Amino acid sequence: MKNKIKTLRKQSNMTQEKLSKLCGVSRQTINCVENDKYDPTLELAFKISRALDKNVEEVFMYDKIS
Repeated sequence: MKNKIKTLRKQSNMTQEKLSKLCGVSRQTINCVENDKYDPTLELAFKISRALDKNVEEVFMYDKIS
């Protein structure tokens, strides 16, 4: 799954640390999700989207693997 977290977070002048606190996860978790090393749970995807004031579809894109 691809995402726009880094771009949206920077547009909001938000650090990974701030986003992680808003979502109740570690900064390392946010870093891994941003860099496509970890797909978030559905709950975390919604928390991240809400923290960025976006719909989940604006933050995450399904990347189908053939």
